[in-house]
Amino acid sequence: MAVQLAPVQHPLGIWNQFLARQTETLVLREKVMSLTGDSFDIKMANGQPIFKIQGKVMSISGRKSVYDMGGNHLFDIVKEHLHIHATYAAVDPSGRKLLEVKSSFALLGSKATATFTNASNHAQESLQMKGNWFDSAADIVDLKTGFVVGRIDRKLLSGRDLLFGQQTYALTVAPNVDLALMVAMCICMDEKNNEGKGGLLGF
Repeated sequence: MAVQLAPVQHPLGIWNQFLARQTETLVLREKVMSLTGDSFDIKMANGQPIFKIQGKVMSISGRKSVYDMGGNHLFDIVKEHLHIHATYAAVDPSGRKLLEVKSSFALLGSKATATFTNASNHAQESLQMKGNWFDSAADIVDLKTGFVVGRIDRKLLSGRDLLFGQQTYALTVAPNVDLALMVAMCICMDEKNNEGKGGLLGF
């Protein structure tokens, strides 16, 4: 049975054109025959593609570029240096920081906090992702309200995924929450958890 999340009261995100109208589930996976694993598509649960991610494999910063299906460059994910804790950011094509995701210590599982300016009211927002990133699931919680605005499920493996050594997982997003924002958080979290050993998404 599909997970249903309660809608948030006010729009929450950076890109208003990608606000979920209902509970939406996105499927993130590597391209099956990509030799370098440097790009992948993000699709809706019904198979409709919504975003395309391209990674620069030889880039020192590990930069990943995110596009909509019209080819519009939305943002890049980059690692920020000179931080005590692993920190990643989403920056627009002009280099302006839109989102910062900072990891922190958790006794069990993974934990990271994302901060950004909400496009709908210009308020500073904080979302926290916590859970067992590698094993099963993680929740994304709005720290102002305590509501779960997103949920990650990593147990959507098929025989085809296993055959090609790939990983697939679902990202469920609450109504009125920015799909692109949630995808950016997932990419940042995946990068942090796979530093130095090849990312889940092939980087």
